[in-house]
Amino acid sequence: MRIVPNLWFDTEALEAAEFYCSVFPDARITRITRYGDGARRPAGEVLTVTFELAGTAVTAINGGPEFTFDEAFSLCAECDDQAELDRVWDALTDGGEEGVCGWCTDRYGLSWQVVPAGLLERLAAGNAAESGAVQAVIETMSRLDVAALEAAFAGARTGDGGGGVSG
Repeated sequence: MRIVPNLWFDTEALEAAEFYCSVFPDARITRITRYGDGARRPAGEVLTVTFELAGTAVTAINGGPEFTFDEAFSLCAECDDQAELDRVWDALTDGGEEGVCGWCTDRYGLSWQVVPAGLLERLAAGNAAESGAVQAVIETMSRLDVAALEAAFAGARTGDGGGGVSG
């Protein structure tokens, strides 16, 4: 079995899939289906687009304007380093909005968390002082700063509070 996120768009499913595939390496569109005769939209218009992002299948559907995205659902991009995090953040916020704590909303209204790879594991593995120090630093940021997060981890271990924060 597998779980496939299904994203509801009004008419932008193909445009959004192409955009997401341009942002993430090793992404590709794998299938496009179209409305047939007698459907709720004209025959030939895009119904669904299935694409892969980092090995995860995602389906986008052009279902109409009845439903829109909100922050209750997001996709998380775990980035290998600051350069990748910056590139993904810049692409997703181009035409979208920056949020807090590494969250942003793209031009289609979909919420994203753009974080350094391993962040959640480090928070879970750390002691309360480390986790608290890092969480406090994250709460001061919009785009996450890997060096500041590392300094917070290190500072909590040595008891100096983690130093300065940028954001």
